[in-house]
Amino acid sequence: MDVKKIVLLVGALLIAAVTAVMAKNMFSGASAPEAQATPAVPAGPEVLVATRTLPVGTIIDAEAFRYQPWPQGLVQPAYYTRGEAGADPQTLIGTVVRNEITAGQPLTQGALVRPGERGFLAAALGPGMRAVTVGVSATSGVAGFVFPGDRVDLVLTQEVQGGGEGPPLRASETIVRNIRVLAVDQRLNARDEAGNQVAQTVATVTFEATPKIAEKIAVAQTIGQLSLSLRSIADNQAELERAIAAGEVTVPHNGDPRAERQLLLQVSSLPNDTNTTYTVGADVSRFQRATVPGRGRGEGGNAAPVQHVAVAPRMASDQPVGPVVRVARGNNVTLVPVGAH
Repeated sequence: MDVKKIVLLVGALLIAAVTAVMAKNMFSGASAPEAQATPAVPAGPEVLVATRTLPVGTIIDAEAFRYQPWPQGLVQPAYYTRGEAGADPQTLIGTVVRNEITAGQPLTQGALVRPGERGFLAAALGPGMRAVTVGVSATSGVAGFVFPGDRVDLVLTQEVQGGGEGPPLRASETIVRNIRVLAVDQRLNARDEAGNQVAQTVATVTFEATPKIAEKIAVAQTIGQLSLSLRSIADNQAELERAIAAGEVTVPHNGDPRAERQLLLQVSSLPNDTNTTYTVGADVSRFQRATVPGRGRGEGGNAAPVQHVAVAPRMASDQPVGPVVRVARGNNVTLVPVGAH
């Protein structure tokens, strides 16, 4: 074999070997580094955090908070820590949010006000709202099944005498809808030692109302009897649709779910004293009135011939002597026997 060819062959083999080694080193350096496990952060004590956004004036219930582990270095003295005095969740039910708490944020002692503390009722009121108290009984108060945070309608029952004779007009009217219950008697919660809601007969119920509605409720208590009609939670959507149809609220055009949710919360939190309904006695029983009795007017408001009849002297047999003539002078009708002087 030619020496020149042998040298070229050996050189080619050397170049190929060097190229293979370089390629191997290149691919080995480009490989991803091995992941190293980060040390686990030790779990700290458990603190109470909000499960949802709690605006100012929210009455705390059992679903508003829960315990969650919190890093030890970030725990503040104002947090409600499990095992510490005053951190029992049952004792916080019925308290009122003084400062807004976002979802996932720890509850602080300064953000909640307890019943009996100064300003607790004022903290439960929304901006521009007033607290008004109504006396109720076992029947008018839904047998004690109305709890703080519920929403009710106020129904006024009254009797209207009018100016005429006969029984008065009996009527009931829904004067306020969707009004929030702040307290029953002097309590912002109605729970037993286990935290369960307990129905109790109450004597007074305190509501959150606008200044104008508060005036109406004060007058209504002097007119007749007020009764509570408990509303369903599902009525919020129907109330929103009614308000949109009436032009009371404007639907956002961008279709933002957050804006629509905020709109629903705004509508569902306001009491309403418009589009009230009423029922009169005739709607319940055919033997009751449909209108107010008026002077000289009969049932249903139609003119009735209320006549004062003067009868001529009769014989001992109480029978007229001979034929009589009926003489009408306005509403007075007189029976005059024929031939009488």
